[in-house]
Parts: sequence; C-alpha cells; structure tokens
Amino acid sequence: MKLIDCHTHLHDFKETELPEVILRANRAKVAAIITAGTTIESSKKAIKISKSYDHVFPGVGIHPNELKESFSEESVTQILELASLDEVIMISEIGLDFMENSPDRGIQYTAFRRQIGIARELSLPIVFHCREAYEDTIRVLKEERAFEVGGAMHYFQGDQLIADQLIDLGFYVSLGRPLIRMPELQKVTSNIPINRILIETDSFPQPFKKYRQNWTEPRHVRDVANEIARIKNIGIEEVATITSHNTLQMLKTALTLRSHFESEPNYSEI
Repeated sequence: MKLIDCHTHLHDFKETELPEVILRANRAKVAAIITAGTTIESSKKAIKISKSYDHVFPGVGIHPNELKESFSEESVTQILELASLDEVIMISEIGLDFMENSPDRGIQYTAFRRQIGIARELSLPIVFHCREAYEDTIRVLKEERAFEVGGAMHYFQGDQLIADQLIDLGFYVSLGRPLIRMPELQKVTSNIPINRILIETDSFPQPFKKYRQNWTEPRHVRDVANEIARIKNIGIEEVATITSHNTLQMLKTALTLRSHFESEPNYSEI
C-alpha cells in the first residue's frame, strides 16, 4: 500500500522537525508528499525542502490570505520563474477566501486569474483554496479555462452541487481530516465517484493544540483513507491505489513524482 498526501505545508514546520515528520509519514505508508507554498518565500522554501527529501514535491503560489497588497507584475514574474523550475509540479496554493477580514476581493480575483494563467502557460495543474466563495471560484475556473490544466479543490467541505460542478469541469475533490467528523461531508463523499477523489492533510504546525502529538501531519492521510474506505465499503488498499492513481493522473507532467512513486517499495510487502 502506498498513499500520497496531495497537500501539505511542510515549510511551516521547523527544519529540525522535518526528518521525524517525514519518518512518521513513511511508517504510515505515505510514499509521496506534496508541499504547497503560500507566498513567494514559502514557495522557495517548499522547493528547497523537496531537494532534501526525494519523496517531497513542491507547488508554488500565493494564497489569497497572503495578498496584503496588490498582486504586482513583479509577483507574476516571480511565480512564473519558480513554477518554471523542474522540481515544481503544480501551482498551489491559490484561490479565493471571502471570510470576514479577508483581503480585498478585487486583489484576490486578480491573483487567482493571473496564477491560473501561469498554470496554463506552463501546463501545470492547480490545487486551490476556496472558503465562502464557491460560486465565484467556479465562475473564475470557467472564465479562465482552468479545466485545460485541471487540478483539485483542496480541503473540500462543500455540498453535492459544488462537488458535481467541479467534477463536471474535470477537477478532483481533495478530502482531509474534516471528513472524519462531518456527517454531511461523509454523505457528499458517498456520492462522489472514487476516481475523482484525492486525499490530503493540509499539515502545518498547530501550537493551539495542547499536545504536540495531536498536530496534523502527513501520516494522518491514512486516517482519511480509512474513512473513505468505510464510506465506500471497500478496503483501504483499494482507496490508496485509486487515490494515488488519481493524483498521478492530475499531475500528468510530473514525471519526477511518477518515477519516484512507481519505484518506491510497496510498504504492505515490507
């Protein structure tokens, strides 16, 4: 069995913690981890981490909540330069966030559209954030023809209509640990074809939790796979096989990840 965690933020962990975080992931049968930048600097850090760990792969992008000022042409150039590097396999994390006190929506729209444009220019998929902005996100994806490169809505917590719209456009739905505690999301998941599902943890440091061992890490992607197995009434090995295949299908041009994943040992045989 080999799992892929398709969305994390390893750059936020202390560098000294990463070896143990990744070791715990390996022990949980996680064969590949994708870490997404949220700023120019964290995107650079994601790339750096990927060079130190051969089963970590980076995405680059500017998160909507990091748009404290206008999305400049300099930002466009910097993202384009980073995304052009051989190591980079996706544009992420980008998107829209309309929660109270989120950055100016006009700036968010500009950044989202321009980064989709970079993805199309480089034939890279997008993995995108959406909070309180489902209709607007779907509209931008259509208008910018993001379906030409594909991708996934990460940490999905939407309803059946949103899931169906994403799937109709050719996108995947990425599920995280909220699936374990949200009956409505479980119901939606039961109706999502498993060949359109990815799994993730959205891992980042969580000092607001009382105990360090309770922080979400890539190892917890196995918990998500277990919950999908329960909902779909299939084995976790089948969930791992299908969701990993889905991730590789999304990342058509990510030959380094595909080569690594196919050469990784089958942990269930160890």
